[in-house]
Amino acid sequence: MGSLLQRIRFASGRAVILPLLITALLAGCEAKSEEEVASPAPPPPEVDVAEIIAQPVVLSESFTGRVEAAQTVELRARVSGYIQEVAFEEGELVEQGDLLFLIDPRPYQARVGAAQADLAQARSQLAQAGSEAERARVLLGRQAISQEVHDQRQATLNNARAMVDAAQAALDTAELDLEYTRITAPVSGRVGRAMVTLGNLANADQSLLTTLVSIDPVHVYFEADEQAAFASQTLLISDAPNSLTIELGGDPERQYTGTLDFIDNRLNPNTGTLQFRAVLANPDGRIRPGEFARVEMPVARLEQALLVDRKAVLTNQDRRYVYVVNENNLAEQRQVTTGRQVAERTVITDGLQAGDRVIVNGVQKVFFPGMEVSPQSVATAPAADTPISDDQPTIAAREE
Repeated sequence: MGSLLQRIRFASGRAVILPLLITALLAGCEAKSEEEVASPAPPPPEVDVAEIIAQPVVLSESFTGRVEAAQTVELRARVSGYIQEVAFEEGELVEQGDLLFLIDPRPYQARVGAAQADLAQARSQLAQAGSEAERARVLLGRQAISQEVHDQRQATLNNARAMVDAAQAALDTAELDLEYTRITAPVSGRVGRAMVTLGNLANADQSLLTTLVSIDPVHVYFEADEQAAFASQTLLISDAPNSLTIELGGDPERQYTGTLDFIDNRLNPNTGTLQFRAVLANPDGRIRPGEFARVEMPVARLEQALLVDRKAVLTNQDRRYVYVVNENNLAEQRQVTTGRQVAERTVITDGLQAGDRVIVNGVQKVFFPGMEVSPQSVATAPAADTPISDDQPTIAAREE
Protein backbone atom coordinates (compact mmCIF):
# COMPACT_ATOMS: atom_id res chain seq x y z
CA MET A 1 0.00 0.00 0.00
CA GLY A 2 2.84 2.36 0.96
CA SER A 3 4.67 1.87 -2.34
CA LEU A 4 1.48 2.53 -4.23
CA LEU A 5 1.04 5.85 -2.45
CA GLN A 6 4.66 6.84 -3.29
CA ARG A 7 4.14 6.15 -6.98
CA ILE A 8 0.98 8.23 -6.99
CA ARG A 9 2.79 11.14 -5.32
CA PHE A 10 5.78 10.96 -7.84
CA ALA A 11 3.43 10.90 -10.82
CA SER A 12 1.49 13.84 -9.46
CA GLY A 13 4.72 15.82 -8.96
CA ARG A 14 5.86 15.20 -12.53
CA ALA A 15 2.49 16.30 -13.80
CA VAL A 16 2.94 19.62 -12.00
CA ILE A 17 6.65 20.23 -12.89
CA LEU A 18 6.42 19.42 -16.60
CA PRO A 19 3.86 22.17 -17.44
CA LEU A 20 5.96 24.63 -15.43
CA LEU A 21 9.10 23.78 -17.48
CA ILE A 22 7.27 24.11 -20.78
CA THR A 23 5.85 27.46 -19.71
CA ALA A 24 9.31 28.73 -18.75
CA LEU A 25 10.85 27.64 -22.08
CA LEU A 26 8.10 29.34 -24.05
CA ALA A 27 8.55 32.51 -22.06
CA GLY A 28 12.32 32.47 -22.78
CA CYS A 29 11.81 32.04 -26.52
CA GLU A 30 9.31 34.87 -26.58
CA ALA A 31 11.73 37.11 -24.68
CA LYS A 32 14.58 36.25 -27.07
CA SER A 33 12.37 36.98 -30.09
CA GLU A 34 11.43 40.34 -28.59
CA GLU A 35 15.13 41.16 -28.02
CA GLU A 36 15.98 40.26 -31.63
CA VAL A 37 13.21 42.41 -32.95
CA ALA A 38 14.23 45.25 -30.71
CA SER A 39 18.05 45.15 -31.64
CA PRO A 40 19.02 47.58 -34.49
CA ALA A 41 20.43 46.39 -37.85
CA PRO A 42 24.27 46.63 -38.26
CA PRO A 43 25.52 49.80 -40.00
CA PRO A 44 26.80 49.62 -43.58
CA PRO A 45 30.50 48.67 -43.74
CA GLU A 46 32.99 51.45 -44.23
CA VAL A 47 35.03 51.33 -47.42
CA ASP A 48 37.64 53.66 -48.92
CA VAL A 49 36.71 55.16 -52.26
CA ALA A 50 38.80 57.22 -54.67
CA GLU A 51 37.41 59.42 -57.40
CA ILE A 52 38.69 58.64 -60.88
CA ILE A 53 40.66 61.53 -62.41
CA ALA A 54 41.74 61.73 -66.04
CA GLN A 55 45.37 62.79 -66.52
CA PRO A 56 48.09 62.66 -69.19
CA VAL A 57 50.27 59.57 -69.00
CA VAL A 58 53.26 58.40 -71.02
CA LEU A 59 53.34 54.64 -71.49
CA SER A 60 56.56 52.70 -71.79
CA GLU A 61 57.67 49.36 -73.15
CA SER A 62 60.19 47.09 -71.47
CA PHE A 63 63.24 46.02 -73.47
CA THR A 64 66.11 43.71 -72.63
CA GLY A 65 69.70 44.76 -72.91
CA ARG A 66 73.22 44.34 -71.58
CA VAL A 67 75.57 46.48 -69.56
CA GLU A 68 78.81 47.37 -71.32
CA ALA A 69 81.78 49.40 -70.25
CA ALA A 70 81.98 52.88 -71.74
CA GLN A 71 85.63 52.13 -72.56
CA THR A 72 87.19 48.69 -73.05
CA VAL A 73 90.92 48.44 -73.71
CA GLU A 74 92.99 45.42 -74.69
CA LEU A 75 96.51 46.17 -73.56
CA ARG A 76 99.18 44.78 -75.89
CA ALA A 77 102.95 45.17 -75.89
CA ARG A 78 104.18 47.80 -78.34
CA VAL A 79 107.77 46.59 -78.13
CA SER A 80 109.13 43.10 -77.73
CA GLY A 81 110.85 42.02 -74.54
CA TYR A 82 110.66 40.02 -71.36
CA ILE A 83 108.23 41.07 -68.64
CA GLN A 84 110.30 42.44 -65.76
CA GLU A 85 107.42 43.54 -63.48
CA VAL A 86 103.66 43.09 -63.13
CA ALA A 87 102.70 46.13 -61.07
CA PHE A 88 99.03 45.50 -60.28
CA GLU A 89 96.71 43.12 -58.49
CA GLU A 90 94.36 41.30 -60.81
CA GLY A 91 90.83 42.70 -60.64
CA GLU A 92 91.74 45.90 -58.80
CA LEU A 93 90.80 49.45 -59.65
CA VAL A 94 93.54 51.50 -61.28
CA GLU A 95 93.85 55.15 -62.23
CA GLN A 96 94.84 56.51 -65.60
CA GLY A 97 98.64 56.56 -65.87
CA ASP A 98 99.28 53.82 -63.28
CA LEU A 99 102.09 51.41 -64.19
CA LEU A 100 100.77 47.96 -65.09
CA PHE A 101 103.67 46.14 -66.79
CA LEU A 102 107.37 46.83 -67.18
CA ILE A 103 109.29 45.24 -70.05
CA ASP A 104 113.05 44.89 -69.53
CA PRO A 105 114.22 48.38 -70.60
CA ARG A 106 117.99 47.77 -70.82
CA PRO A 107 118.17 46.94 -74.57
CA TYR A 108 116.15 50.06 -75.34
CA GLN A 109 118.25 52.23 -73.05
CA ALA A 110 121.29 51.08 -75.00
CA ARG A 111 119.60 52.04 -78.27
CA VAL A 112 118.85 55.47 -76.90
CA GLY A 113 122.51 55.90 -76.00
CA ALA A 114 123.62 54.86 -79.48
CA ALA A 115 121.11 57.21 -81.09
CA GLN A 116 122.34 60.08 -78.94
CA ALA A 117 125.92 59.40 -80.07
CA ASP A 118 124.88 59.31 -83.72
CA LEU A 119 123.11 62.62 -83.29
CA ALA A 120 126.17 64.21 -81.70
CA GLN A 121 128.35 62.98 -84.59
CA ALA A 122 125.92 64.30 -87.16
CA ARG A 123 125.82 67.70 -85.49
CA SER A 124 129.64 67.83 -85.47
CA GLN A 125 129.76 67.06 -89.19
CA LEU A 126 127.12 69.71 -89.77
CA ALA A 127 129.23 72.31 -87.99
CA GLN A 128 132.28 71.43 -90.09
CA ALA A 129 130.29 71.47 -93.33
CA GLY A 130 128.84 74.81 -92.40
CA SER A 131 132.30 76.34 -91.85
CA GLU A 132 133.59 75.00 -95.16
CA ALA A 133 130.54 76.25 -97.05
CA GLU A 134 130.99 79.74 -95.56
CA ARG A 135 134.69 79.86 -96.57
CA ALA A 136 133.76 78.70 -100.08
CA ARG A 137 131.26 81.56 -100.35
CA VAL A 138 133.91 84.13 -99.38
CA LEU A 139 136.54 82.67 -101.71
CA LEU A 140 134.08 82.52 -104.58
CA GLY A 141 133.49 86.24 -104.13
CA ARG A 142 137.21 86.81 -104.48
CA GLN A 143 137.27 84.43 -107.44
CA ALA A 144 139.80 82.30 -105.53
CA ILE A 145 137.86 79.04 -106.14
CA SER A 146 135.69 77.78 -108.90
CA GLN A 147 131.91 77.71 -108.85
CA GLU A 148 132.07 73.92 -108.88
CA VAL A 149 133.98 73.74 -105.60
CA HIS A 150 131.56 76.19 -104.01
CA ASP A 151 128.59 74.08 -105.09
CA GLN A 152 130.16 70.87 -103.75
CA ARG A 153 130.70 72.39 -100.31
CA GLN A 154 127.11 73.70 -100.28
CA ALA A 155 125.85 70.20 -101.13
CA THR A 156 127.98 68.75 -98.33
CA LEU A 157 126.34 71.24 -95.92
CA ASN A 158 122.83 70.23 -97.01
CA ASN A 159 123.73 66.57 -96.65
CA ALA A 160 125.05 67.20 -93.12
CA ARG A 161 121.79 68.88 -92.20
CA ALA A 162 119.83 65.87 -93.46
CA MET A 163 122.06 63.55 -91.43
CA VAL A 164 121.28 65.54 -88.28
CA ASP A 165 117.54 65.27 -88.96
CA ALA A 166 117.85 61.50 -89.51
CA ALA A 167 119.86 61.09 -86.31
CA GLN A 168 117.30 63.11 -84.36
CA ALA A 169 114.48 60.96 -85.73
CA ALA A 170 116.37 57.79 -84.75
CA LEU A 171 116.82 59.17 -81.24
CA ASP A 172 113.12 60.02 -80.99
CA THR A 173 112.23 56.48 -82.07
CA ALA A 174 114.62 54.93 -79.56
CA GLU A 175 113.26 57.11 -76.75
CA LEU A 176 109.69 56.21 -77.76
CA ASP A 177 110.52 52.49 -77.71
CA LEU A 178 112.08 52.95 -74.26
CA GLU A 179 108.88 54.68 -73.12
CA TYR A 180 106.83 51.76 -74.47
CA THR A 181 108.59 49.42 -72.05
CA ARG A 182 106.42 51.04 -69.35
CA ILE A 183 102.83 49.94 -70.03
CA THR A 184 100.46 52.21 -68.13
CA ALA A 185 96.67 52.38 -67.78
CA PRO A 186 95.23 54.50 -70.63
CA VAL A 187 91.96 55.01 -68.70
CA SER A 188 90.79 54.64 -65.14
CA GLY A 189 88.88 51.45 -64.43
CA ARG A 190 89.08 47.82 -63.37
CA VAL A 191 91.94 45.71 -64.68
CA GLY A 192 91.55 42.03 -65.59
CA ARG A 193 93.94 39.16 -65.07
CA ALA A 194 97.51 39.21 -66.32
CA MET A 195 97.72 37.17 -69.51
CA VAL A 196 101.54 37.37 -69.62
CA THR A 197 103.29 36.96 -66.30
CA LEU A 198 106.73 37.81 -64.93
CA GLY A 199 109.65 36.50 -67.00
CA ASN A 200 107.66 35.67 -70.13
CA LEU A 201 108.28 37.14 -73.56
CA ALA A 202 105.87 39.74 -74.89
CA ASN A 203 105.83 40.20 -78.66
CA ALA A 204 105.22 43.65 -80.06
CA ASP A 205 101.62 44.25 -81.25
CA GLN A 206 100.75 40.58 -80.68
CA SER A 207 100.86 39.60 -77.02
CA LEU A 208 97.68 40.49 -75.11
CA LEU A 209 98.82 41.51 -71.64
CA THR A 210 95.48 42.24 -69.92
CA THR A 211 92.16 44.00 -70.39
CA LEU A 212 90.91 47.18 -68.76
CA VAL A 213 87.33 48.43 -68.53
CA SER A 214 86.10 51.77 -67.27
CA ILE A 215 83.51 51.59 -64.50
CA ASP A 216 81.91 55.01 -64.21
CA PRO A 217 79.74 55.57 -66.10
CA VAL A 218 78.60 52.37 -67.81
CA HIS A 219 76.49 51.97 -70.94
CA VAL A 220 73.33 49.92 -71.34
CA TYR A 221 72.66 48.83 -74.92
CA PHE A 222 69.21 47.59 -75.91
CA GLU A 223 67.20 47.18 -79.10
CA ALA A 224 63.58 48.04 -79.85
CA ASP A 225 61.40 46.72 -82.64
CA GLU A 226 60.62 49.02 -85.53
CA GLN A 227 57.16 50.08 -84.35
CA ALA A 228 58.23 50.87 -80.79
CA ALA A 229 61.44 52.51 -81.96
CA PHE A 230 59.75 55.07 -84.20
CA ALA A 231 56.92 55.64 -81.72
CA SER A 232 59.43 56.40 -78.99
CA GLN A 233 61.48 58.82 -81.06
CA THR A 234 58.53 61.21 -81.31
CA LEU A 235 58.62 61.40 -77.51
CA LEU A 236 62.40 61.36 -77.06
CA ILE A 237 63.22 64.24 -79.42
CA SER A 238 63.90 66.89 -76.83
CA ASP A 239 66.74 69.05 -75.59
CA ALA A 240 66.08 67.87 -72.04
CA PRO A 241 67.67 64.59 -70.84
CA ASN A 242 65.47 61.55 -71.37
CA SER A 243 65.38 59.46 -68.20
CA LEU A 244 64.89 55.71 -68.37
CA THR A 245 64.24 53.18 -65.61
CA ILE A 246 66.77 50.34 -65.67
CA GLU A 247 66.48 47.11 -63.68
CA LEU A 248 69.57 44.92 -63.43
CA GLY A 249 69.80 41.17 -63.06
CA GLY A 250 66.02 40.73 -62.82
CA ASP A 251 66.16 42.11 -59.26
CA PRO A 252 63.42 44.71 -58.53
CA GLU A 253 65.59 46.12 -55.75
CA ARG A 254 68.33 46.98 -58.24
CA GLN A 255 66.53 49.71 -60.13
CA TYR A 256 68.42 52.72 -61.42
CA THR A 257 67.70 55.81 -63.46
CA GLY A 258 69.73 56.22 -66.62
CA THR A 259 69.83 58.79 -69.41
CA LEU A 260 69.34 57.99 -73.08
CA ASP A 261 72.33 59.39 -74.99
CA PHE A 262 72.45 57.55 -78.32
CA ILE A 263 70.08 56.22 -80.98
CA ASP A 264 71.58 54.35 -83.92
CA ASN A 265 71.29 55.90 -87.37
CA ARG A 266 69.79 52.83 -89.07
CA LEU A 267 67.73 49.73 -88.41
CA ASN A 268 69.39 46.35 -88.29
CA PRO A 269 68.14 44.70 -91.52
CA ASN A 270 68.58 41.20 -90.05
CA THR A 271 66.48 41.76 -86.92
CA GLY A 272 64.37 44.77 -87.83
CA THR A 273 65.40 46.53 -84.62
CA LEU A 274 66.97 49.85 -83.74
CA GLN A 275 69.72 50.11 -81.15
CA PHE A 276 69.54 52.52 -78.22
CA ARG A 277 72.07 53.33 -75.51
CA ALA A 278 71.60 54.64 -72.00
CA VAL A 279 74.26 56.04 -69.67
CA LEU A 280 74.16 54.82 -66.09
CA ALA A 281 76.21 56.28 -63.23
CA ASN A 282 78.31 53.70 -61.39
CA PRO A 283 80.43 55.57 -58.82
CA ASP A 284 80.87 52.58 -56.50
CA GLY A 285 81.70 50.14 -59.30
CA ARG A 286 79.02 47.63 -58.24
CA ILE A 287 77.55 47.38 -61.74
CA ARG A 288 79.64 45.04 -63.87
CA PRO A 289 79.80 44.92 -67.67
CA GLY A 290 77.88 41.97 -69.07
CA GLU A 291 74.97 42.18 -66.63
CA PHE A 292 71.44 41.59 -67.92
CA ALA A 293 69.31 44.74 -67.94
CA ARG A 294 65.63 45.49 -68.43
CA VAL A 295 64.96 49.01 -69.69
CA GLU A 296 61.64 50.85 -69.66
CA MET A 297 61.43 53.37 -72.50
CA PRO A 298 58.46 55.66 -73.31
CA VAL A 299 56.63 54.67 -76.47
CA ALA A 300 53.20 56.34 -76.31
CA ARG A 301 51.32 59.19 -74.66
CA LEU A 302 47.73 59.19 -73.40
CA GLU A 303 46.32 62.67 -72.94
CA GLN A 304 43.36 61.51 -70.79
CA ALA A 305 44.09 58.28 -68.95
CA LEU A 306 41.90 56.80 -66.20
CA LEU A 307 43.89 55.17 -63.41
CA VAL A 308 42.72 53.08 -60.46
CA ASP A 309 44.57 51.38 -57.66
CA ARG A 310 45.50 47.89 -58.84
CA LYS A 311 44.06 46.41 -55.59
CA ALA A 312 40.63 47.64 -56.66
CA VAL A 313 40.62 45.46 -59.80
CA LEU A 314 39.09 42.04 -59.12
CA THR A 315 39.05 39.00 -61.37
CA ASN A 316 36.26 36.59 -62.18
CA GLN A 317 37.66 33.92 -64.48
CA ASP A 318 38.74 35.93 -67.54
CA ARG A 319 36.75 39.04 -66.61
CA ARG A 320 37.94 41.98 -64.57
CA TYR A 321 35.71 44.28 -62.58
CA VAL A 322 35.65 46.94 -59.89
CA TYR A 323 33.05 48.11 -57.39
CA VAL A 324 31.73 51.63 -57.96
CA VAL A 325 29.73 53.49 -55.30
CA ASN A 326 26.70 55.32 -56.74
CA GLU A 327 24.93 58.40 -55.41
CA ASN A 328 22.83 56.21 -53.08
CA ASN A 329 25.97 54.67 -51.54
CA LEU A 330 25.25 51.31 -53.15
CA ALA A 331 28.13 49.23 -54.47
CA GLU A 332 27.74 48.48 -58.17
CA GLN A 333 29.84 45.91 -59.98
CA ARG A 334 31.41 47.38 -63.13
CA GLN A 335 33.25 45.28 -65.72
CA VAL A 336 36.40 47.01 -66.99
CA THR A 337 39.10 46.56 -69.58
CA THR A 338 42.56 47.11 -68.20
CA GLY A 339 45.68 48.38 -69.92
CA ARG A 340 49.19 48.94 -68.70
CA GLN A 341 50.47 49.36 -65.17
CA VAL A 342 51.58 52.74 -63.80
CA ALA A 343 53.45 52.01 -60.57
CA GLU A 344 50.69 50.72 -58.23
CA ARG A 345 47.85 51.76 -60.50
CA THR A 346 46.24 50.31 -63.60
CA VAL A 347 45.12 52.11 -66.74
CA ILE A 348 41.41 51.50 -67.42
CA THR A 349 40.66 51.66 -71.12
CA ASP A 350 36.93 50.87 -70.91
CA GLY A 351 34.23 50.58 -68.25
CA LEU A 352 34.84 53.71 -66.18
CA GLN A 353 34.66 57.44 -66.64
CA ALA A 354 36.09 60.44 -64.86
CA GLY A 355 34.27 61.17 -61.59
CA ASP A 356 33.36 57.56 -60.76
CA ARG A 357 34.00 56.59 -57.14
CA VAL A 358 35.81 53.26 -57.00
CA ILE A 359 36.28 51.18 -53.86
CA VAL A 360 40.04 50.89 -53.35
CA ASN A 361 40.10 49.46 -49.80
CA GLY A 362 37.55 47.24 -48.10
CA VAL A 363 36.35 45.42 -51.21
CA GLN A 364 36.18 42.22 -49.13
CA LYS A 365 33.36 43.78 -47.11
CA VAL A 366 31.09 43.92 -50.17
CA PHE A 367 29.29 40.57 -50.34
CA PHE A 368 27.01 41.24 -53.30
CA PRO A 369 26.27 43.95 -55.89
CA GLY A 370 23.77 46.55 -54.65
CA MET A 371 24.96 46.29 -51.05
CA GLU A 372 24.85 49.54 -49.11
CA VAL A 373 28.23 50.83 -47.93
CA SER A 374 29.58 53.80 -46.01
CA PRO A 375 32.12 55.41 -48.40
CA GLN A 376 35.14 57.21 -46.98
CA SER A 377 36.84 59.40 -49.55
CA VAL A 378 40.61 59.04 -49.88
CA ALA A 379 43.04 60.99 -52.02
CA THR A 380 43.95 59.44 -55.33
CA ALA A 381 47.45 57.98 -55.08
CA PRO A 382 49.85 59.88 -57.36
CA ALA A 383 51.34 57.92 -60.23
CA ALA A 384 55.08 57.44 -60.43
CA ASP A 385 56.69 60.66 -61.66
CA THR A 386 53.32 62.40 -61.77
CA PRO A 387 53.76 65.35 -64.11
CA ILE A 388 53.79 68.92 -62.92
CA SER A 389 53.31 70.00 -66.52
CA ASP A 390 52.91 68.38 -69.90
CA ASP A 391 56.68 68.44 -70.28
CA GLN A 392 57.07 65.98 -67.39
CA PRO A 393 54.68 63.08 -68.08
CA THR A 394 54.09 60.00 -66.00
CA ILE A 395 56.06 56.91 -67.04
CA ALA A 396 54.18 53.62 -67.15
CA ALA A 397 55.41 50.06 -67.35
CA ARG A 398 54.71 47.28 -69.83
CA GLU A 399 51.22 45.86 -69.83
CA GLU A 400 50.94 42.76 -67.66
